Amino acid sequence: MDYSLEVVMVPVTDVDRSLAFYTEQAGFSLDVDYAPSDGFRVVQLTPPGSACSVQIGVGLTDAVPGSLRNLHLVVGDVERARRELAERGVAVGEPRHKSPTDDWQGGFRPGTDPERRDYASFFDFADPDDNTWVVQERGFRPVM
Repeated sequence: MDYSLEVVMVPVTDVDRSLAFYTEQAGFSLDVDYAPSDGFRVVQLTPPGSACSVQIGVGLTDAVPGSLRNLHLVVGDVERARRELAERGVAVGEPRHKSPTDDWQGGFRPGTDPERRDYASFFDFADPDDNTWVVQERGFRPVM
């Protein structure tokens, strides 16, 4: 039996402000914006290349806005992803990598992993409500 994660709820205070952030700055695609009443609105957004979407809205969750922590996005080039988000006005954290990588116990060093190993390099950003995201590198292929 396959279990496919399709949607994650992101609790926000201002749906329109968050919609603008996720589409205009984070580069997510708008899939659905449905509001049949004042008390219910669902906005579904999908990160580029992802099979899983996020939903923001009204009447979807009782989670506190800004309480989502460390939702991971995986990219093939963490430096390029960081640059693209920064160019669109996202406040991105400094890159960091696991250290030591081979016997990792939770430590990090500044910068991208020198060997560009899978799951070793990261940076962070937050949405307007301070829900936090981690961008992680897997499958880096240098441009030849």
